[in-house]
Amino acid sequence: MPGDVYDKFKSLLIERKENGVVLITMNRPEKLNAMTYEMHSELARIWNAVEEDAASKVAVITGAGRAFSAGNDLNNPDPDADMVREIMSDALKIVRGMIDCSKPIISAINGVAVGGGAQVGILADLSVAAEDARIIDGHTIVGVTAGDHGALIWPLLCGLSKAKYFLFNLDTLTGAEAERIGVVTKAVPKEEVLPTALEWADRLANMSQVGIRGTKAAMNGWLRMAMPILEHSAALEMADFFHPDVHEARAAFREKREPRFPSAQ
Repeated sequence: MPGDVYDKFKSLLIERKENGVVLITMNRPEKLNAMTYEMHSELARIWNAVEEDAASKVAVITGAGRAFSAGNDLNNPDPDADMVREIMSDALKIVRGMIDCSKPIISAINGVAVGGGAQVGILADLSVAAEDARIIDGHTIVGVTAGDHGALIWPLLCGLSKAKYFLFNLDTLTGAEAERIGVVTKAVPKEEVLPTALEWADRLANMSQVGIRGTKAAMNGWLRMAMPILEHSAALEMADFFHPDVHEARAAFREKREPRFPSAQ
């Protein structure tokens, strides 16, 4: 529609469903919805758009094709200092935007969710994951601190010890195991992921909007109190962008080999 609040988004598909439900789809299926810098920036702004959309009641976010999002596209250009500051700003805006958006956000994690993809999937108020989805924080794999959401929310969801295990990337978390330890709300067969998320959204849209939004705002006080943890981890991650470990991780990815991190030699 002309003048729609979502017109400016190019890498996200926005579909208005019935009853005030907005479906947001990360749309690079040929790249497992890996994030360009443009997509990352749009994810930083979409939650304010949902908030501004008077017709919206609930947002559902998913990925096109067989993945939710493979996280940062390692084929992105190496960022300079100014771009790193912009990336950090956008990462913080994604978190704050999802926490502060008054309307419930539901993630439909239909496949692999890595890094920034895991960030969006796990920070949603409710999350439905495919039982065989792989949820990978991924930061230490590419030589940086887990800085965009992990240190903030994983300990609240599954406890400090489990959070460290998965943020250190000692194992891959499946959707089924994520439900068992509390990282996602529910795990279902892959074909049921989006229908379940949309069914929850429709139910929420028919509930007291005052009651639902107030409950979200109050409960997210736990996350607001932990914001210094997020900011600390994000700053460490951005500093790590200039460490030789990151350059080795990128080279290894492009050359399809295992990295040999200088800091581990």
